[in-house]
Amino acid sequence: MPTTSFTLIACFTALLVLVSVVPWSSRTHWLIRVWDFPRLQLTVVALLLLLASAYWLPLTAGSTWLLVAFQLAACAWHLWWIFPYTPLAARTVPRYKRKRDESKVCEHLRILTVNVLQPNRNAIELVRTINRERPDIIVAVETNDWWQQQLTDIEDDLPHVVRVPQNNLYGMMLYSVWPLENISVENVIEDNVPSIHVDVQMPGGRVVKLHCVHPAPPSPTENEKSKPRDRELLTIAKRAAKEHGPVVVTGDLNDVAWSPTTREFLQTSRLLDPRMGRGFFNTFHTQLPFLRWPLDHLFHSNHFLLVEMKRLPKFGSDHFPLLIELALKKE
Repeated sequence: MPTTSFTLIACFTALLVLVSVVPWSSRTHWLIRVWDFPRLQLTVVALLLLLASAYWLPLTAGSTWLLVAFQLAACAWHLWWIFPYTPLAARTVPRYKRKRDESKVCEHLRILTVNVLQPNRNAIELVRTINRERPDIIVAVETNDWWQQQLTDIEDDLPHVVRVPQNNLYGMMLYSVWPLENISVENVIEDNVPSIHVDVQMPGGRVVKLHCVHPAPPSPTENEKSKPRDRELLTIAKRAAKEHGPVVVTGDLNDVAWSPTTREFLQTSRLLDPRMGRGFFNTFHTQLPFLRWPLDHLFHSNHFLLVEMKRLPKFGSDHFPLLIELALKKE
């Protein structure tokens, strides 16, 4: 047996198994929870190790088949988490089709969610994107006083604004074509980590409850543990579950679509994820193509059909903007 090849493949397989098993723990330290994120990448690693085992190791050896068994188990485990977000899975949100559904809907709602990256100074490109895509609502996070000033021009088209500029990476701005009522800016769990909650007054008289969130992530530079993020998301989920009308929750959740926390959020809130059955729509990181995952989200109640969902071009931030257009069904 080629000892060097076996040792290398065995070490990488052991490491793969370790980082696959670690997230089973209920511990919330960032060193544990970070492995919820790269499940697509770990699936690719498992497949590469399978190919390496088949090419370099003798298939008659029992030790080879033991490694292959671990690699297959890791691959299947990660695929189980990410499969609902592949085009092969069932879609939880039906697609709006004009000829079939035009008589069933009353209004459309076009929402742009974007993390601007506070130090980013390419506001001109973002404004160009906004002018091209013409969203009805914009939720912009990591916005400070500088970004507030740079986005002043878009207020001509989106005159209803909630501004919470901050210099700690947790500022938030909400811009809307339509009037906003019952405006509430809250630090749900942590001080200086605001969320915005409003009633969007649609032209036809319907009201859409909008929750804009941006909890702090578990990381060595932010919160050591994921508890504050998880508590905020589940608090919002419980609020959404009590609503009887249309509800939308959007923002940079600092969590991936397939994490246990996001799954619990969806179960508790009874909201839908339009990504399911359509793709990952990875929004982070713009500069690292091989390390990308979906951090920016939009969840909604079953009052909507999906018209369009797309990731927009990068503009200097570490996040791609996410644009989703929903069609509000008639009562």
